[in-house]
Amino acid sequence: MRNTFGNIFTLTTFGESHGEGVGGVIDGMPAGIAVDIDFIQNELNRRKPGQSKLTTSRAECDKVEILSGVFEGRTTGCPIGFLVRNTNQHSHDYENVRNVFRPSHADFTYTSKYGLRDHRGGGRSSARETISRVVGGAFAKLALRQLSIDITAYTSQVGTIAIERDYRQFDFSEIEKNPVRCPDPQAAKRMEELILSVKADGDTIGGVITCVIKGCPVGLGEPAFGKLHAALGSAMLSINAVKGFEYGEGFEGVSLRGSEQNDIFFNDNGTISTRTNHSGGIQGGISNGQDIYFRVAFKPVATLLREQPTVDKNGVETSLEMKGRHDPCVLPRAVPVVEAMAAMTILDYYLINNTITI
Repeated sequence: MRNTFGNIFTLTTFGESHGEGVGGVIDGMPAGIAVDIDFIQNELNRRKPGQSKLTTSRAECDKVEILSGVFEGRTTGCPIGFLVRNTNQHSHDYENVRNVFRPSHADFTYTSKYGLRDHRGGGRSSARETISRVVGGAFAKLALRQLSIDITAYTSQVGTIAIERDYRQFDFSEIEKNPVRCPDPQAAKRMEELILSVKADGDTIGGVITCVIKGCPVGLGEPAFGKLHAALGSAMLSINAVKGFEYGEGFEGVSLRGSEQNDIFFNDNGTISTRTNHSGGIQGGISNGQDIYFRVAFKPVATLLREQPTVDKNGVETSLEMKGRHDPCVLPRAVPVVEAMAAMTILDYYLINNTITI
């Protein structure tokens, strides 16, 4: 089982949803970076359960404990160990799925591959594993501050309710002002109403998260098998419930002609730039200095609070009605996870060819 992400900047994660806790080890973090514990904790607070009526009511404080790699408020360059303890598990809620495969979960594939599984909340396949990613991403963001690279994600679609694709139309300061994390206040209200309606039906709904990376220098990525957009896509597709990734114009661009799609170069006061950014800040697999932007599609959460047909481990047909506390829509809590994976990818690819000096 592969549990490590990255090349130079790496994150190895451990833990299960209903175990003692989840955590990780970060290696390759540049030395001397000021560690803002309040910032790291706030990133976790954006991801944690129970933060609004749109999310699961599981009441976890998700307090991070830094175990190593930080001395007198700065990174030492040594591995950074951290732990977030689980304190509010209701494992008994999952007893009815001990021998039953939940539709569209990893139960069947895990059992087929490993011969056993942790039925309590999905164990290792639970989205609670993303806690470790958010902590790793927070450390990466602290390093990227030294390079003036900023990463912002937001909910751009829930179900059929979608906002303008052009991120430049929005004020990003609006994102954290509503529980959906959408920069369009009017659309955010409609999204919230839709999620609550779906929740009342015992159902779930998916959507899209858009991410924008500003300040990325020219030259990150490789032209063949280390393309930057491929790395970002791989990072995003490793997140629970993600079903799609597109950057730049993405699938919308197929309806354009080359004369409409090409980004024309020009001399911008001595700096080579492009008049448009249909490429999404990446050309030939390498960053070109423009904003990098991409979209990530999330499926509806697989756990429904209604009866569904399924089979048990012996293939006997049965039915299942889930109990417990679950998200009707993963997007609001997934926004910081998308940012975290983007931050770790960008820092990792920066460190392949560069060093950060303090």
